[in-house]
Amino acid sequence: MSERVRYAERGSSWWPLCWGPLFAALGALVEIGSPGPRHLGWWLLIGGVFTLATALWVYGRRRLCSVRLTTTTLRQGREELPVSRIDAVSEVGTPVGARVLGGSWTVPRGTTAVPLRLTSGEVVLAWAKAPEELSAQLARLVEDR
Repeated sequence: MSERVRYAERGSSWWPLCWGPLFAALGALVEIGSPGPRHLGWWLLIGGVFTLATALWVYGRRRLCSVRLTTTTLRQGREELPVSRIDAVSEVGTPVGARVLGGSWTVPRGTTAVPLRLTSGEVVLAWAKAPEELSAQLARLVEDR
């Protein structure tokens, strides 16, 4: 039985995969409308290479920048933190050099830090695109313990 998900972010959607084929189609259309030789095979290859590169980027973002909060676990990127280890969510200051959850040196671009005090006294930085929502969900879980 899977746990109830309280908060989730995917990290990225798959729609950027359209960039490569659209760029290649635009290039092929410009070339068709221009005098001179046409290199449609090359445009197909370029579209495929761009799609592959974008697929790797999206896969990486979905793996390293995803957030999932269940009733027992906060997962940020590659790191899982049991909710039972979280002592406080609100009124936690952010000390310089606080460890960022997920294995990165900084919070991912487009996200905001959410400082958490652990039961050991250490302050770590969680992160989310909607930090107020993540904080509210975490606060409910910590209070319910």
